[in-house]
Amino acid sequence: MGLGLKLLVCLLRCGVKVSDQIPRHMLVFLVHARAVYDMGWGSHLHGRIVRMEPSLDVFVGSSLIDMYAKCGHLNYARRVFESLTERNVVSWTSIIGGVAQFGFEEEALVLFNQMREVPVASDQFTLATVLGVCSSRNDIFLGQLLHAYTIKLGTESSVPVGNALVTMYAKCGNIQNANHAFALMPIRDMISWTAMITAFSQTGDVVKAREYFNKMPERNVITWNSMLATYIQHGFWEEGLKVYTLMLREGVKPDWITFATSISACADSTVLKLGNQIMAQAEKQGCGSNVSVANSVVTLYSRCGRIEEARKVFDSIVMKDLISWNAMMSGYAQNGQGRNAIEIFENMINMGCAPDHISYISVLSGCSHSGLVPEGEHYFNSMTKDHGIHPTSKHYVCMVDLLGRAGLLDQAKNLIDRMPLEPDAAIWGALLGACRIHGNTKLAEISANNLLDLDVEDSGSYILIANLYSDSGKLEGVADVRKLMREKGIRKNPGCSWIEVDNRVHVFTVDETNHPQIKDIYRTLEEIIKKIEETGSYVSASSFGFRGYHSEKLAVAFGLMSLPSWMPIHVMKNLRICRDCHLVIKMISNVTSRELIVRDANRFHHFKNGSCSCGDYW
Repeated sequence: MGLGLKLLVCLLRCGVKVSDQIPRHMLVFLVHARAVYDMGWGSHLHGRIVRMEPSLDVFVGSSLIDMYAKCGHLNYARRVFESLTERNVVSWTSIIGGVAQFGFEEEALVLFNQMREVPVASDQFTLATVLGVCSSRNDIFLGQLLHAYTIKLGTESSVPVGNALVTMYAKCGNIQNANHAFALMPIRDMISWTAMITAFSQTGDVVKAREYFNKMPERNVITWNSMLATYIQHGFWEEGLKVYTLMLREGVKPDWITFATSISACADSTVLKLGNQIMAQAEKQGCGSNVSVANSVVTLYSRCGRIEEARKVFDSIVMKDLISWNAMMSGYAQNGQGRNAIEIFENMINMGCAPDHISYISVLSGCSHSGLVPEGEHYFNSMTKDHGIHPTSKHYVCMVDLLGRAGLLDQAKNLIDRMPLEPDAAIWGALLGACRIHGNTKLAEISANNLLDLDVEDSGSYILIANLYSDSGKLEGVADVRKLMREKGIRKNPGCSWIEVDNRVHVFTVDETNHPQIKDIYRTLEEIIKKIEETGSYVSASSFGFRGYHSEKLAVAFGLMSLPSWMPIHVMKNLRICRDCHLVIKMISNVTSRELIVRDANRFHHFKNGSCSCGDYW
């Protein structure tokens, strides 16, 4: 118990009356202090006050409303509000803010209208609170009415109202009005600037967000986190990590949000060494055990193929949340360990954590990558039956992929026909890919025609169709697809692979020529392929006069040149690995006795001793 509260309890026990001898401001201060530290003592103080003074003072009552709401006891806050014989703008604002905090936006608006009918004049904090409700509801019409009301009252230029207007317009997607409200503010604080950075981030204008960030007269960790998150959310991982480095140079102390966001950036760009350094800094500052930071570490290790290390971190999390479970399931699914993904799912259910739609995407994806058809069907059916989650297009993609890869093409097509949703390009693409694997040209053409009818802009779909025609010898079909791509201005995404060596990411494209060690890389690769050919189990295209290497082969060769023999070689690729590269890398792992890990657009492939973790099922 704090010293001030001890003194107050002693005074109350001695019969000192609240209204006569104890200043109201002391009670208000103490009630607010209990809201921060201990709701139990706050309610104890409330009881003492009621016994001495049956009718609550409006100022003390307002503080009690605020305390109960902040401590998660909205019903108590409501009862205190209803018991007040006198209500002022503070008590009304406290209860409006309390119900809004719990997501009861309609009730908050009803209370605001009641406040106006009493009438009690709104102040800047009331209006900022109600504008916050409009932000949560994305209700720009009501927000604009309130904006006009703030102009009428002359409060639109105040900092709380101005910040609320910027946030409201930004969340409703009206960046022009958000910028206008910001420009009209005579005084701006860090919240104002951060709100504008967030606004530009929501519209994808990263350049403008950085421009406002650079103009800020001062910054705190929240502002830095906002700029960092802006880069990461829009795929500018390198720029985001530069912001993190700059933040440290300027002496700003990172918090758990900084670490979680930065480690996520390392996960997205699969930069493990830098991720390890950031993790060490998080540990040093006491943030390593934070659940959000730990979740990011699980994702980092999973996406870098270190699934055993990801599991160790996952097991160390004391209070796992849904994101923790989903991160571990997704990691197992990406690494082709479907049964382990199922194990995590079942453990999550047994621990009383309800799954969401992401949980089911992870477990279904794990089943798909491992060919677990009965298990996948069970979980797909349990979504709605056991948890009331209706399948989205992504869940159907997982199921079509699962059934298709297993050769159950008719079942996959029947599932598509029964879908309550309109099949999208991803679903038809999954079926087309499975048809190509199993040589079902009739169903493949149905899938291809549906893909073309959707008029998609994704080059991957067209390449898949062109490959289908090429496999079946229909060269006219290949020419037609390529012509269609030219007419629509669709270009094939260039394949590239990258590998981290000596704290630097080396990127390779097909038939790379720009790398400073490219001649040595080609020589190394050709020597290895010659060794493979000598085993009699592989004939390369070069034996028939063809030259050219896909990017993953070049990255693997560079890894063999640059990394010590005991170190696994990790290569990342932006597209799905082709059959020839998969076969070659599998055989390289055998002739070099090296562990090779390749992450393509779909999953991880762990090559060791001439075999792959996918079991040639991908």
